[in-house]
Amino acid sequence: MPGFQVSPLPAPPTFAGSEVPEFGRVVEGFHPGKASPEDFKEIEDLLYEHSILVFRGLHDLEPEAQLRLTQHFDPTATSYGHGNNKTGSEKKSILHPDLKTLPEHPQVQLIGNGVPTEYRICRGLEKPQLKHPHHKTFHKTVVSDEDEEKGVTRFYRWHIDSALYGDLYTPVATTLYALSVPQGPTQTLRYDDGTGDELPVPLGTTAFVSGTNMFDILPADLKSIAVRARVQYAPHPYVWMAPAKAMSTGLGIESDGLELDKESLPLWEESKLQILPMTWKNPKTGKLHFQVHPCGVEVVHVAPLPEDYAGDRSKAPYPDGAVISDLKEVRELLYKMQRPAIAPKYVYPHDWKQGDLAIFHNRGVLHTVVGAFKPEEVRSFWQCNLASGKAPEGPSKEDVAAFA
Repeated sequence: MPGFQVSPLPAPPTFAGSEVPEFGRVVEGFHPGKASPEDFKEIEDLLYEHSILVFRGLHDLEPEAQLRLTQHFDPTATSYGHGNNKTGSEKKSILHPDLKTLPEHPQVQLIGNGVPTEYRICRGLEKPQLKHPHHKTFHKTVVSDEDEEKGVTRFYRWHIDSALYGDLYTPVATTLYALSVPQGPTQTLRYDDGTGDELPVPLGTTAFVSGTNMFDILPADLKSIAVRARVQYAPHPYVWMAPAKAMSTGLGIESDGLELDKESLPLWEESKLQILPMTWKNPKTGKLHFQVHPCGVEVVHVAPLPEDYAGDRSKAPYPDGAVISDLKEVRELLYKMQRPAIAPKYVYPHDWKQGDLAIFHNRGVLHTVVGAFKPEEVRSFWQCNLASGKAPEGPSKEDVAAFA
């Protein structure tokens, strides 16, 4: 490896690294603005193997270099994951307040909190008002003001960076670059779902979980569904879900019938709906990642068991296949499948420092914003991901035979 030093992530004691030993690495000796093609290839291999890579102390990164690094993972991708300049124009979208597009680099978004003023950060944006997403704007139940003052917080929304509609397929990788990072006391993240689960987290962490682990820890009956199922996302899912409220874990939407009806959505076409495999195949390792954005799914399509299935068909779930279109049932199934993998021991909460650059395999992890900042606290990141022109690859016939 050309001069790189690779070490495990500095994970907190709560993280069960021995159960997900390949998850995450710190890489030293790499700079996107000074890298050779061979360097980029090494980083690509590391990312597919470890899902998250962190580079520390990069205080001189430019947007062009961040874009170049991001584009390496999908050379045909040219526009931002939700379309260039689309997030700001679609004001009904739940994403609208969170992203500001850099004028000279529309594939790169400025995110964070407060009003940054330095050109180094804003790059032509005039006093952008940034707003760190807060669970109180999205969850059905919320942490009390008293508990929040004591440092209690929640996961905001577990997700994949993806438009999930039209020909903008899920970006292969997302890069996050920390320009200014307020420091503060450790917060207590509460799941508030009756389990008593809690997790100490750094202020303003980004939390990650492994999609491979999400699949691997499923019982056999749910693995059978995972390798046979495809999920159908709602049209314009971020507009569709905007009036609805999320569960206390941030892992999906409460089924209260608050989603926008189809007639109230922007114009949409049946042919542009995205119906994607529930599990996605890693192109390097061959492993399966459970990759579902639970908030946007409307229908689950389960294929029948293979004709040559050797087991007892009567004991397998949905042996003849199924179309699950009841939204409450869809969400209950997905929650049952995904909730085990966000248990405290499986969550990596990154402790951001100024100059950190993180790359994550967006087709191999789920992640979420965490925490809350005061309006005057300035937190600034550049985020870049690029919509792919190619849908993710699902399980092979051999995978289906092995797990169905």
